[in-house]
Amino acid sequence: MKPGKPFKVFRAVALAVVVLALIAPLLWMIAASFKTNVDIYDTGKAFVFSPTLDNYGNVLQQANYVQFIGNSLWVAFAATLFSLILGVPAAYSMSRFSMKKSALVVLMARIIPGVSLLVPWYYVFSNLQMVGGYTVLILSHMFVSLPLIVYIMMGFFDSLPEDLEEAALVDGLTHIGAFRRITLPLSVPGVATAGILSFIFSWNNFMFALVLSGADTKTLPVAIFDFVGYASIDWGGLMAAATVVTLPIMVIALFVQKYIVSGLTAGATKG
Repeated sequence: MKPGKPFKVFRAVALAVVVLALIAPLLWMIAASFKTNVDIYDTGKAFVFSPTLDNYGNVLQQANYVQFIGNSLWVAFAATLFSLILGVPAAYSMSRFSMKKSALVVLMARIIPGVSLLVPWYYVFSNLQMVGGYTVLILSHMFVSLPLIVYIMMGFFDSLPEDLEEAALVDGLTHIGAFRRITLPLSVPGVATAGILSFIFSWNNFMFALVLSGADTKTLPVAIFDFVGYASIDWGGLMAAATVVTLPIMVIALFVQKYIVSGLTAGATKG
């Protein structure tokens, strides 16, 4: 039966309300980034105001945000790359050889809050004189990225038929050769999905970088706090900085959303 007109109207209204609730804070953030601090506090200029680019000038020039953008790109890219190198073969082994206990460890790593590990991490890495460097940031971000990649790829490998690998083994290939020549090319959508999600999570990670980064290795989420002072808050600069952090990852997500959906759904069924 086709849905009636009242149901269609209700669905359209409900969808509009949900979408508006989701994008309203983002629209306010973008609008505030083009306002002066005086205009932000003036409710009469919520929609009609004289836009200014001074906030973005302060962000990109005075606050060294170009360096912080480079830091975020490097840490997110390196953490994602190393996590893929380690996580994809690990997920394949757990999937094909039924390594239940190892899979449980990965699941536990996904469940444990990362903030609970910050104190022991800081103690260990400070004794090794690694706090403030890129290495410790990449390693800490891999704590989030690696279990995520293993978790996604295990489901993807479970959905791939084993017949092709068995045929490759009969033809003389080893398990590593079958993985490299047969399974890995078939799992490219899953690898792309895991890599994209890992990069996004690493880009947005705040707590690890707040504790473990240094003055020259700050990532963008941490650098935003430069606009929050003890006596006052530079709301215009804060909103401009938040826009710089948010928009690039939103653009990436918009262009690759079909690959994320296809990669996740490809691993949703068995066989």
